[in-house]
Amino acid sequence: MHQVPAETVETRSADAPAGLEDLLDGRLPDERGRFGPYGGRFVPETLMPALLRLEAESRRALADPGFQETLAWELATWVGRPTPLTRAPRLGERWNAELWFKREDLTHTGAHKINNALGQALLARHLGARRVVAETGAGQHGVAAAAACARIGIPCDVYMGEVDVRRQAPNVQRMRRLGARVIEVKSGDRTLRAAIDDALRDWVSDPRGTFYLLGSAVGPHPYPWLVRELQSVIGREARAQMLEQAGALPDVVVACVGGGSNAIGLFHPFLGDRSVELLGIEAGGDGDGIGHNAATVVHGSPGVLHGSRSLLLQDEHGQVQETHSVSAGLDYPGVGPEHAFLRDVGRVRYGSARDEQALEALDECCRLEGILSALETAHALAGARCWADANPGSRILVGLSGRGDKDLGILAERQPAPAGDL
Repeated sequence: MHQVPAETVETRSADAPAGLEDLLDGRLPDERGRFGPYGGRFVPETLMPALLRLEAESRRALADPGFQETLAWELATWVGRPTPLTRAPRLGERWNAELWFKREDLTHTGAHKINNALGQALLARHLGARRVVAETGAGQHGVAAAAACARIGIPCDVYMGEVDVRRQAPNVQRMRRLGARVIEVKSGDRTLRAAIDDALRDWVSDPRGTFYLLGSAVGPHPYPWLVRELQSVIGREARAQMLEQAGALPDVVVACVGGGSNAIGLFHPFLGDRSVELLGIEAGGDGDGIGHNAATVVHGSPGVLHGSRSLLLQDEHGQVQETHSVSAGLDYPGVGPEHAFLRDVGRVRYGSARDEQALEALDECCRLEGILSALETAHALAGARCWADANPGSRILVGLSGRGDKDLGILAERQPAPAGDL
C-alpha cells in the first residue's frame, strides 16, 4: 500500500504571542465574544437580544448543578457516554505508531454532533422556544438535532443544501423518520454555507420563538464558546482514558477540522498539556487552487462570515469562495474563531489531506481495524498517518468523530470495495 509522505500534509503555525494563558484561565472569549482578533457578533440588530439572552441563560445553565445533572444523565443513558478509547494495534503496527481512537462514532446517532445537539435542545426548552431550526452538511448534525428535539418534544426544521441532500440521502431519511422537516436549499453553493445562510434568515424572522441550534463552533458569540463547552466532554474523557489505559498522555492529538466542533472539543482539555502536540486536519480536496479545497486555516485570510470574524476562503476582493471536498461535513469556507486564534498563538498546528489520501486511510482503517469511519474522520486518519511517517513510534490519539454508514454511496462511486487482504 502506498504510504503518503509526511511533507504532503501542509502545516502552518506562528510564534506564540500573549493570549493562550487568557484562554486557559477562562478570560477568553472576552465580553465581546472575541478570541483575540476573531469572533464577535456581526449580526442584524434584531438578533442581538436573542444572542444576549442565549449567552446569559447558557452561562447560568452550565453553572447550574441541576441542568448539568440532567445533561449528564441524558448523555449517559441516551447518548451512550462515556465513549470508549480503543487501541488500534494492526493499523498502528503498519504505521509504526501506538495508535488510539476516541470513539465518537459509537454515540447515539453515530457522531460527536449529538453532544452539542442535546445540550442546546435542553437550552431551547429552558428558554421556552416553540421550535428549533438547524443546519446540516453531512447530515450528522441534522440527525442529532432531529433526535434531540424528538427526545425533548419540540418541532425541528433542518436546512440542508441540495448538493448534500443528494450525496447524504440516508441521513435525510433518518431526519424525516425522527420527525424533522428537511428544507432543501437550492440557492448559493447549495452546500453547508447556503444551509447556514437560510437557517439564519429563518431565525431573524422570529428570534424569540425560534431557537437556532447551531452545529459547529462557528457563528456569532456565544455559539463558538457554547459549542466548545458542550463538546469538551470528548477531550475530558479522552485525557482521563489515556492516562488510565495507556499510562501516559499522547504525543499528538489529531482531529479533522471543518467548522471545528469535534476538534475543539477534543483539543480543549489538552491545551494546558504543553508536551502534547495538537494537529487539525482540513479538507485538501483535489488541489490548492480556489474552489478545489476547503482548507481554510491553511489557505484562508481574515474576514467575516455567518456573524463571526475568522479565517475564510476568499478572493482578493473579499468574496467568499466555493469549496470542494469529498466529505460533505468539511465542505465549508470558514472555521471557528477559536481555531483561528489557536493557529495564531501557535498552540495548534493545522494541515490538510487530499481526497485520495483520506480515502486511502479510510480503506486501511476498515480492513485492518474493522472500523468504517466517516469521510470527515478519514482526513484525521490521513493526517495521523503522515505524522507517524515523520515521527516513528509516536503515541497518537485520533478523534474518530463519526461512522461512515452515511458515506457508502460516495464510497461506492469513488472507491469500489476491494477484494482480498491488504
